[in-house]
Amino acid sequence: MTRGAARRTVRARLRRAAVAVLVLGAALLPYAPTAAAAPGSAAGAPTAEVGTAQAGTGGTVTVSGRGWRPRTLLTLLICGQNMIGGTNSCANGDGRAVTTDAHGAFRTALPVAEPPKPCPCVVHVATVTGPAAADDVPFAVAGHPVAPLPQQETGARLAVVSGPELTGGDNLLTWFGAPPRRRLTFTVGNTGAVPAKDPVFSVGTAHGVFAAQWEDRQWHGTVPAGKKARISLDVELAAGAHGGYQVSARYGGKLLVEQGWDVGRPWGVTLFWVLLCLVVPAAVFRAGMAVVDRVRPRTAPAPRTARSARRATGPRAPGRWRARLRTLRGGTDGGTAAADRPAALPWYTPDTAPSATTSSAPPTAEGPS
Repeated sequence: MTRGAARRTVRARLRRAAVAVLVLGAALLPYAPTAAAAPGSAAGAPTAEVGTAQAGTGGTVTVSGRGWRPRTLLTLLICGQNMIGGTNSCANGDGRAVTTDAHGAFRTALPVAEPPKPCPCVVHVATVTGPAAADDVPFAVAGHPVAPLPQQETGARLAVVSGPELTGGDNLLTWFGAPPRRRLTFTVGNTGAVPAKDPVFSVGTAHGVFAAQWEDRQWHGTVPAGKKARISLDVELAAGAHGGYQVSARYGGKLLVEQGWDVGRPWGVTLFWVLLCLVVPAAVFRAGMAVVDRVRPRTAPAPRTARSARRATGPRAPGRWRARLRTLRGGTDGGTAAADRPAALPWYTPDTAPSATTSSAPPTAEGPS
């Protein structure tokens, strides 16, 4: 057998072996074990339980749960009307917060309080940060009124088609602490059978680990059934806000979009306070010095002789010698009285003065004639 024929034989055997492996794998695929669902997924959704189905106001109930994300902050609230109206129907002042353990479980005591809406009531457990997850457990508040659930409008269903974005920017007033403003824009599609006319969205802003603060924003327009529309909602923070914020929008109690917003620090406010801390002490100091200068006692001027003595013993000694030289040369000193000036010394005395009859001619070699 030649070398080329041997190579062709080996290749044919390898192809037959690969085909046999593929056929065997396809035959055994239905018997393969399924993977375990991750915590928080649809197959392993987080759950919560209440120790008792009914309790009166003033007592406590034990709430436990499992399947949540590890080390996650949760809020626990007692809500009326099955929480159809959102957290507005919950006893927010008596809620509790708890953090899950490393296995995604928790157990805590929740005080029983009457919600602002009538029952049927639920214990609402929801995450504060990260991907949204929640669970509602039916619960009866003893002595709290019970009323039929409000009829919900059916037909229009909005779903997000494209991701959200924040448009707009800051101005000079924002740099000095004015409320930051943006527009949350996203595209929704109406998957219902009736058009959605002037839908009302809930816009929430959350900072850090705090729960979101929700406000209703009405969008003026109509989203026809089976059509899409571009939604723009105004978002405004408090004056002087800065740091990382999370902007969310929901419709009909369903969370639609979430978008992060990094708000810059208003450095103009910091600059204002720095200047204020410099200007105010300087103004107080100037005012205090003016008061001290006005109320201090006035002293009489020193006598002229004492001033002259100080001037003579002061650092300006060369000026004194210049004045004496001027006096010796016959000059006048305008700053000194005539009585204080020393008498001018003559160059010649009478007995040493030259004779007026002496010839002024120079002497000659022969002597006087």
